[in-house]
Amino acid sequence: MHPVLIDLGVFKIHTYGFFIAMAVLAGMVVSRFEARRLDIDPDKVVDVFFYVVVAAIVGSRLFYILTNLDFFMAAPLEMVKIWNGGLVFYGGFIGAALVVMIYLRIYRLPLGKMADIAGLALPLGHAIGRIGCFFAGCCYGKTCGGDIPWGVTFRHPDSLAPLYVQIHPTQLYSSLSNFFIFLVVFSLRRHKQFQGQLFWIYVLIYGINRSIIEIFRGDDRGTMLFDTLSIAQVIGIGSAGAALLMLIVLGRKHRLSGNNAGD
Repeated sequence: MHPVLIDLGVFKIHTYGFFIAMAVLAGMVVSRFEARRLDIDPDKVVDVFFYVVVAAIVGSRLFYILTNLDFFMAAPLEMVKIWNGGLVFYGGFIGAALVVMIYLRIYRLPLGKMADIAGLALPLGHAIGRIGCFFAGCCYGKTCGGDIPWGVTFRHPDSLAPLYVQIHPTQLYSSLSNFFIFLVVFSLRRHKQFQGQLFWIYVLIYGINRSIIEIFRGDDRGTMLFDTLSIAQVIGIGSAGAALLMLIVLGRKHRLSGNNAGD
């Protein structure tokens, strides 16, 4: 596709980096908007958002490096070239979650409400970021041999996807999936029954959708368990199961307490 959005010789804007920046901006705007609605200081949300972005980028890059260790050991300078693509969502999610837990503990912000804000910001930002993946050619799909009308063919020499073969646009599958999750969570935000419900709904749907989309991925997925499941599928299935359990436990606790969601 188009790995470079603007090329002025000495000055380049990589399409992947541009969409990552737009993803961060969109997530921040939604977070501030929802923070005001939930009576949380928007500036505190912006502060935590900054740390989350840094932790997410570092964590997602480290996860990608670990799943492609042979390549990066042979070319260590490639580790820092994130503008060429190569961020694994689950790595970023784990890194961001650790930072958020520390930040919330220090500033005593409400965990449930902050989690629900993340349940809105994450799928929207992820949806936009995956468009950048599509233009860079990373996270590409398996060949489809013209079997589907929406198959794509990459021709740009700097693309990370294989050239001149029709493949599944798995980046767009992921983007559409995350936009769908955002719309679901957004529509439920005024009807939630307990704090944290939106976040766990997001995790549940994302885990299921990601595990399905992984079936169509054609890039190197790292170690495969039982020669069938990728690491991302295992994490997706596990996180979906954990989310379902949390929704049941928190829902039961809410019914027993008789409290409202507080927003």
